[in-house]
Amino acid sequence: MKTFALAAALSVAATAGLAAPEKYVLDPSHSQIVFSYEHLGFSTTYGMFSGFDGEIIFDQEEPEASSVTVSFPVTSMLTGWEQRFDHFMSGDFFGADANDTVTFTSTDIELTGDTTAEITGDLTMNGVTQPVVLDAVLNQAGVHPQANAPWAGFSATATVLRSDYDMGMFVPYVSDEVQVNISIEAQKAE
Repeated sequence: MKTFALAAALSVAATAGLAAPEKYVLDPSHSQIVFSYEHLGFSTTYGMFSGFDGEIIFDQEEPEASSVTVSFPVTSMLTGWEQRFDHFMSGDFFGADANDTVTFTSTDIELTGDTTAEITGDLTMNGVTQPVVLDAVLNQAGVHPQANAPWAGFSATATVLRSDYDMGMFVPYVSDEVQVNISIEAQKAE
């Protein structure tokens, strides 16, 4: 569930005329991870992470050699209900304190089309590291009209299993599968 989309998008952004390799940094005000899961078959529950840090190193000549790293504090989670947030932070799920982070580090990028890629990486959450594959799309790359700087926007999806990260409480009543939708903007580093 990490900011994975960036590498994929940048790895297919050669059409944007970017020099290689170049560093891009996430715009925390326009980057979000939305997750959802099924609750007892009655509803779909949503949450979000926002305000995270990350960077992409993009190699235009060899996009598959690009990389992405992302991290954010677990406590940046938004659930829309304080009691749910408190429950997620408890030992039933994250058992998190203010220093606990979620990280994603890409290990492989495979181009699947002109503006698409699969980004494989290591997702570390709740003290457990597992491989995750992100289906990523380059939404747009070009000059940001307000910042007057090179900018890129990406989206990605993935499915993770809570139980893979020692957070399987209430499975199967609360779905083990968590759907992850990522939307990211990144600015070329100065």
